[in-house]
Amino acid sequence: MEVTPQAVAQWMVDEIQFKGTLQQSDAIDYVRTHFGEQFVFVNENGNASLEKEVKKAFRKLHNGRVAWDRDGFFWAWT
Repeated sequence: MEVTPQAVAQWMVDEIQFKGTLQQSDAIDYVRTHFGEQFVFVNENGNASLEKEVKKAFRKLHNGRVAWDRDGFFWAWT
């Protein structure tokens, strides 16, 4: 079965709904291990980040119900 950005995004939303928050580092590690390296890249600041299509699908799925905490580097259910 081919893994899609939507499947990765759905996992993220499910995790946040279940746990309340999702640390970016935990998400990167899990996505790399369970979905594949193609969904992660290193940004211009040298930090691991989720691929653009994953972020786009994630925003569509949570529809404003998840907030990003810039200081803590995590997403939280609002």
